Amino acid sequence: MVNRGDIYLCDFGTPIGHEPGFRRPAVVVSRSELSRHGVPIVLPITRTRRGYATHVELDDVLPVVSYAQCELIRAVSVDRLLRPVASLDAAHLALIELILRRILDL
Repeated sequence: MVNRGDIYLCDFGTPIGHEPGFRRPAVVVSRSELSRHGVPIVLPITRTRRGYATHVELDDVLPVVSYAQCELIRAVSVDRLLRPVASLDAAHLALIELILRRILDL
């Protein structure tokens, strides 16, 4: 079962425009129950530091410092999730939640 806060290697496919693409880590942000329907909501992760206010630095989570791209929220099929690679702690998830609330005006 795919759980909230899990990081998976995700196959996003061929990108169009500024979409994330190819195989890269992604953090699951939807409720764990949503994975039962086969379409979890994820945020792609990049290693490139851009200084965007919508990026959450993931230090000590992956082998290299990485950034969850909260502005690129996306629903994907569980078939795109290739393998689990890590899990986020409560502090990182709280930062992501805060940014998602701002972005989505919740």
